Amino acid sequence: MPSLYRVTKCIDFCYGHRLLNYAGKCRNLHGHNAHVEIELEAPSLDHRGMVIDFEEIKTEIKSWIDGELDHKMILCKDDPILPYLRERQEPCVPVEFNPTAENIARMIFDYALSRGFPVAQVRLWETPTSFASYGR
Repeated sequence: MPSLYRVTKCIDFCYGHRLLNYAGKCRNLHGHNAHVEIELEAPSLDHRGMVIDFEEIKTEIKSWIDGELDHKMILCKDDPILPYLRERQEPCVPVEFNPTAENIARMIFDYALSRGFPVAQVRLWETPTSFASYGR
């Protein structure tokens, strides 16, 4: 296996959600203080001696998280409460999937990849003792 350089940027944000087709407590609307670790990798360093500048991650990915996810309800597009919340102009993010920590980690991974970042893994800490990750 080839050696790789890795850097990780941590980003914190708050979000609410609930899970559909789930019998536990998370079937109810609730919130989290999320901690995200975005790990980027490259086989070599650029002309500056970096995988990528941390400021680039902050400018692109943190800005997107702050604008699109922070202090919003992330809900499946099929959630029956979504029309009610939209009617009251509550900030919601409808998604195609059940908004589990695993799926939100993948959502952030996919965004970073779509912006050209050499993302290897995203870890989403939902609580101080529980995280989900998605990567290659």
